[in-house]
Amino acid sequence: MIQDRAELRRYLEQDRLALRVADRMRPKLFGDEIWKFTIALRKWEYYSGRGGIWRVLGLYYRFRTHNLGLRCGGFTIPRGVFGPGLSIAHPGSVTVNGTARVGKNCRIHEGVCIGATNGSAQAAAIGDNVFIGSGAKIIGPVSIADDVAIGAGAVVVRSIAEPGTTWAGVPAKKVSDNNSHRNLSPYLDLEG
Repeated sequence: MIQDRAELRRYLEQDRLALRVADRMRPKLFGDEIWKFTIALRKWEYYSGRGGIWRVLGLYYRFRTHNLGLRCGGFTIPRGVFGPGLSIAHPGSVTVNGTARVGKNCRIHEGVCIGATNGSAQAAAIGDNVFIGSGAKIIGPVSIADDVAIGAGAVVVRSIAEPGTTWAGVPAKKVSDNNSHRNLSPYLDLEG
């Protein structure tokens, strides 16, 4: 959860850079729905942890997140799951279980599902600088190392402990020793 205003500003800035928007500080009035969604999601995370009048703002941003998620094609992303630098590449269905934990600088494409299975309530723990391709499924209480790229349509049902690798297929298998960095925004500091 986002604890204070400085952390909120840091998350919003990292999300902006992850979305590859370096020339503007605010979304356009028309368009930029994905950017607007990430802003609403971060503000929902921030305000929902507060009491009093701030709780009303939390409810407002929860409602806004829901509506923008529908407008973007069906984003179902609960608060407090993603670290700073969230980049959703395209409109389309994205479903994430509330028990999932994702590190900083994650780029996620449409059709992705990060969920729990077989009676387990726990979803994946995903490291930093991870790229998740279109239609990939990450199922169950698996863990994924830092700097991993998951190919389009891959189904991850076992933990990926080797950082800086690429995985694809059903079930996912290692296909190369290439890391995820070329798939992430060049504006992000991926080493720090």
